[in-house]
Amino acid sequence: MSEQTYLVAVDGSEWGDRAADHAVSMAKTSGAAVRLITVVPWSDIKPMAVDNAAHRPIDKEEEPKIKNKIFTSILKRHENSGVDVSFEIHWGDPVDTITERVKASSVTQVYAGRRGRSRVADLVVGSVANSLAHTIDKPIVLVP
Repeated sequence: MSEQTYLVAVDGSEWGDRAADHAVSMAKTSGAAVRLITVVPWSDIKPMAVDNAAHRPIDKEEEPKIKNKIFTSILKRHENSGVDVSFEIHWGDPVDTITERVKASSVTQVYAGRRGRSRVADLVVGSVANSLAHTIDKPIVLVP
């Protein structure tokens, strides 16, 4: 098992898929494991109470839907690649959550698509990839 781990931010967009494909391609030569991560934004979640919002896990009924929507095609494409590809689902602020996961784990490199699902939001508030490039303390590859 490799000591290198590439964390790939995916969101169901073609850019996230390309980031995953590129990370797996690089992992084939380096021997790294690839961990896909998606973060369901706060705006997509309706907590029942403010007290529950900070620590509520992903609803177990929603997990298969999220997996199917975001991870299944990537996992299927790379199932015979020889690369250890896994995934994790979180909810909250994507930049904060991914930054926390990078700090809390042995990630050696981060991959992200240069754009996400919303071009308009990228223009108005900045992209997750751009924010990650300015906040994490690991090398980041922004995949076009």
